[in-house]
Amino acid sequence: MTPRRGTAVAIALLGAALATAGCGLGPGADVGSVGLTVTREFGAVPVLERSLEAKESDTVMRALEANADVETRFGGGFVHSIDGAAEGERGGDPYDWFFFVDGVESPVGAAEVELQRDERVWWDYRDWSATAHVPAVVGSWPAPFTDGIAGKSRPVVLECDGGGSACATAREALEREGVKLASGSPQGAIRMLVGPWSRLREAPAAQLLEDGPGESGIYANFEAGVRPYSPSRRERTNADRFGLVALDEDGAEARRFGLDAGLVAATSRYGGPPVWLVTGGTAAAVREAAGALDAAHLRDHYAVAIEGGKALPLPAEAR
Repeated sequence: MTPRRGTAVAIALLGAALATAGCGLGPGADVGSVGLTVTREFGAVPVLERSLEAKESDTVMRALEANADVETRFGGGFVHSIDGAAEGERGGDPYDWFFFVDGVESPVGAAEVELQRDERVWWDYRDWSATAHVPAVVGSWPAPFTDGIAGKSRPVVLECDGGGSACATAREALEREGVKLASGSPQGAIRMLVGPWSRLREAPAAQLLEDGPGESGIYANFEAGVRPYSPSRRERTNADRFGLVALDEDGAEARRFGLDAGLVAATSRYGGPPVWLVTGGTAAAVREAAGALDAAHLRDHYAVAIEGGKALPLPAEAR
């Protein structure tokens, strides 16, 4: 890694792989089971999947070093490689290791994150041409709704804005995982927004998506479609229609979906709690998205497009 690349990653990554080298799992009382996942290419290539029994002194870094071949730099303060996959350039694109805890990017380094019961730690090796900052992902479902953030439970709020039956589907998916929904808008809540994009796009967190992956961490966007009007009534006969557009790892357009393709994605605003978006251009698209709220569709994906009941991971492959 060149000094320029190292500085850029260290500043922008917000804890993707900064750590002090550990010496294996430490002493202390039992914490409980913790999941450790290592993948490459935005979760597409599995490398390691383990269930660990953690101790109270264990950190994300110690768990990684105890289960994988880890090389560090800068005096042991930066993860250079895991099982031979090293940070650097591939095909002219920058690659590095990033980690999430219960689907949330950590604001601190791996050596500072103590493991908590039932957490899932996910390391991924990816191209960060479009962004080094992905604040939240959907691939650790049902986290963070079930476990909170950094070992602290958070209220969960389901906000429906024109979602129709999709809202009931989303509610059932959360409650099936044991999530108790809060009423109102409690401070620090993890939010799930359900509804057509024409409505959700007014929400401050959702607006980040239209500014690209560099702002939202989401490799997708929506393109405005037709806007039917009734000339006789001089009013719109149905809502604005938007088509889902998948972006590749460079943030460029990779695929346009039909109007009934849905999106399940997560982001956060100003470092706040995650906000999940369950949306699409039409009512059918929102139903598609809500029906994909399970591990079978979301596991190890940053975000997913849903079309015809099939989940297509995002970012999409360039064509």
